[in-house]
Amino acid sequence: MTERELISKKELLELTGISYGQLYRWKRKQLIPEDWFIRKSTFTGQETFFPKELILARIDRILNMKDDLSLDELAGKLSPLLYEAKLRKDELSKRNIVSRVVLERLGARDPDDTVYSFEQTLAFFAADQLLLTGEMSLDEADLLAQTMKEHFPKFEGKPCELWFVRKMGVSTFLLLSVPSEAYFESGTKVVARLNMAELAEQLQTKLN
Repeated sequence: MTERELISKKELLELTGISYGQLYRWKRKQLIPEDWFIRKSTFTGQETFFPKELILARIDRILNMKDDLSLDELAGKLSPLLYEAKLRKDELSKRNIVSRVVLERLGARDPDDTVYSFEQTLAFFAADQLLLTGEMSLDEADLLAQTMKEHFPKFEGKPCELWFVRKMGVSTFLLLSVPSEAYFESGTKVVARLNMAELAEQLQTKLN
């Protein structure tokens, strides 16, 4: 996957007009995921950065909802792996949320009025993201969808990552808790790592 665009904490505060205190209060209340706070070394020392697209969309949602809901209520609304949104197969295609290629491959036996859960849609969305990079084949998309179907529910909304690895032409998908470290034998290539909370946030933004 191409490296996501980051924004520094200073730039974020200036751009959104929120205060340092607000940002970290929202973090404590779990309105902003812990793993969006990315520490990186710079020429001035350690600085905090954020995935730009995700953090700006999240802060915009918080600011638009905070007058009507308490922070605790907001936390429930914004938990990215607990969305209850459901969409019909034909609606996913019409709204360009999931490509027709993925729907025809992974939902080939499902009629157009099939209603998918958020988790099913997330698996389709993840396949779309990896196919767009050119790093994954349609056969591998089948493996991804099967891995998500069998193991994603076990995390029960807890943070996790989907890892796509390959060795000597043989592909494997793993779902790992966050934070985690994984070690592979020599010659294994990590093709991609998808943070499922971030991916769910991107999907939710498209659904709104």
